[in-house]
Amino acid sequence: MSNMDGDEVQDDRGSREEWTLLFWTSLAVIIPVVITLWCSTQRSKRKIHTKEFFRKSKHGWHYTDLFHKPTYCCVCSQHILNGAFCDCCGVCADEQCLRRADRSLVCKEIMAPPRSNGTSEHHWVRGNVPLASYCLVCELQCGTQPKLCDFRCIWCQSTVHDDCIPSMTDRGRCDLGEFRSLIIPHHYLYNVNKLRRRLPEDYSKLGSSCGRGWTPVLVLANTRSGNNMGDDLLKQFRILLNPVQVFDLSKLAPSKALQLCTLLPPGSVRVLVCGGDGTVGWVLDAIDAMKLKGQDPFIPQVTILPLGTGNDLANTLGWGSGYAGEIAVEQVLRNILDAEVVKMDRWKVQVASKGLYFRKPKVLSMNNYFSVGPDALMALNFHTHREKTPSFFSSRILNKVVYFLYGTKDCLVQECKDLDKRIELELDGERVRLPSLEGIIVCNIGYWGGGCRLWEGMGDEPCPPTRLDDGLLEVVGVFGSFHCAQIQVKMANPVRLGQAHTVRLVLKSSRMPMQVDGEPWAQGPCTITITHKTQVHMLYHGGEQTDDDDDDADTSASETESHDSPRPRGARL
Repeated sequence: MSNMDGDEVQDDRGSREEWTLLFWTSLAVIIPVVITLWCSTQRSKRKIHTKEFFRKSKHGWHYTDLFHKPTYCCVCSQHILNGAFCDCCGVCADEQCLRRADRSLVCKEIMAPPRSNGTSEHHWVRGNVPLASYCLVCELQCGTQPKLCDFRCIWCQSTVHDDCIPSMTDRGRCDLGEFRSLIIPHHYLYNVNKLRRRLPEDYSKLGSSCGRGWTPVLVLANTRSGNNMGDDLLKQFRILLNPVQVFDLSKLAPSKALQLCTLLPPGSVRVLVCGGDGTVGWVLDAIDAMKLKGQDPFIPQVTILPLGTGNDLANTLGWGSGYAGEIAVEQVLRNILDAEVVKMDRWKVQVASKGLYFRKPKVLSMNNYFSVGPDALMALNFHTHREKTPSFFSSRILNKVVYFLYGTKDCLVQECKDLDKRIELELDGERVRLPSLEGIIVCNIGYWGGGCRLWEGMGDEPCPPTRLDDGLLEVVGVFGSFHCAQIQVKMANPVRLGQAHTVRLVLKSSRMPMQVDGEPWAQGPCTITITHKTQVHMLYHGGEQTDDDDDDADTSASETESHDSPRPRGARL
């Protein structure tokens, strides 16, 4: 009997121990989960409140979890690892001091009255001066002490030591610094706002007060282009320029951004487009819309900072095949100052589908090229997969690898073979007899396919010269994807079909891949007519060679004016 009682007590103790273990195990699992959920909820609430606070603030606040250089709070002067910074004036603050910084520290004013003598005042911000900056007074390096020290003017970017600022001569006068001819001063917009009449001559009169050779630049950036560099570029340009000059195309369409041109002196404005060839075409279409509104005097000159993968137009105009931060934004602005103006043809592509006589033809604008065949097929496959998984295509190198894989696949499958039996080609009304081709490419510019000079090929055969403003299109044929690859590495020449003012293609049967400036689609039987649309003013940068120019560095002066030159040879203005 006593043995049975002992067993029951032991079982009871074992059961209690099991329940105790189960309780503490459950508690060890549940408590971290509850804490994590609570922290996540608080973080979400804080994020919503912060976002609303940023939206109402006059500063351009951005929150960062880690500053990339030693940073000090502009309010409490303490060293901070994370916090918020303003991308317009450069003020930094930790989370506890953020609201106080927003109230007490004034941001860059896009519109303000001038001083009595018509000049602007310095706007000093203390601390966090750029690395390797030098004092305007003593010319020694600033920001060398590990604390909040020294001052920077957010307009002219001058830096001054704490001890030197009292000894500055004409302390309040700001000349806007190196890029004064590109910046829209805040007093200019203030004076424009006070105008009773708004006539072009009034803007020119106001512009004369901004200095000789004043050519303000508007920055239009597509944050979806390239390796997500658009956001960083917007922040850097807002620091250097008036924030009113800098536009995010994901938030504001080019047609609205370009209306600022109508408040500036006629013929003085330059537009920097940060994006790929598609973004440039979007902006140029908005400029055409300005012409339809009768705003011709205010049409700007366009330059490009190439992001994305192709960038053939930027390459043709001397701006390179892609920007990855290899040169400072300040140097980009210097290049714009040194650039020259050229004219470039734009073309209208009209696609009339067969059998749909009561439907309006599809009308597209073309700056670079039109193609039907293997290169359009690669672009279509790439575009289709990028729409499904856009995050996978964020790297320029990865994009080119994907293009290579699609090209290799087409070499084996040959989906576009016997194109000559399915299509008819007319140049200026004359029928062209086609060899056995897989693709036809109609070019307006010198570069194609991400940096290849298609019309020249290997450069070992004489061919008619090309210009950006000659009103002529170059038409070539290719035998397939492998032939395209050979042309790109200068191992083969294209089939030159001719030059023409008007190009007409008739697709008689089946569906074929087509593209205009990298925008692809699949097209059934149709008639395609390409005619001249208009001309635009572009900026050409001749200071650096583009990708394929090294081979031509030793050519003579006479050869430089021939078709072998990388120069687009648009008409100078």
